[in-house]
Amino acid sequence: MDEKTEALRDIFMDVSEEGTVTESQEATHGTLADVDEADVDDRLGDVISRMRERYEFQTALDDDALVTVVRGFYEGREDDDIADELGVAGAMVIDARLDLHLFRDSDTDADFDVTAFRRRIVEDDPTDADLVTAFDVSEAEVSHYRRVVAAQAAARRVSHRFQSEFEDVLTDAGLSTRMTESLRQDGLDEATEDIDSLDSDADVSM
Repeated sequence: MDEKTEALRDIFMDVSEEGTVTESQEATHGTLADVDEADVDDRLGDVISRMRERYEFQTALDDDALVTVVRGFYEGREDDDIADELGVAGAMVIDARLDLHLFRDSDTDADFDVTAFRRRIVEDDPTDADLVTAFDVSEAEVSHYRRVVAAQAAARRVSHRFQSEFEDVLTDAGLSTRMTESLRQDGLDEATEDIDSLDSDADVSM
């Protein structure tokens, strides 16, 4: 880890609402005690409704199903498990998560440099065919990672506000959420990448 990344990590940990990254990772699957679950669902649904008004959702799931996605995500459940509960394909849950600015490490697992992929999109606005050739990937992979990059950029533009609102609802309700490492580390990694991009005069405002 270089000095820049270490300094950024120190700043990130100082301002984190959780106090430390370790503390957020130690939270376990939630349990509801003396909580009106319908009220929790209503509040989560309100956040989702406001997101739907602001963004053009790609998911075909309705708001009730999206509440299930949010709950399942923060309970630490896998996409396929959530999909089974909803009776839909796993890909639909992934689409829903990205619409909701909820990310997993697996979203950017790839056999190519995703950071370079992101910068290529920002700097050159390439076609899918250009990216297929440049990164030796399939059109389906290009489509997926374009989707991830766009969702991450949208979340950064609002400082992950909606993710924070989901967490606030669950915390206020007394639901201890499983804060996955990707939630916290994603913000740190993206901030580091953005600093590197700024150093190279790249436009990271997407």
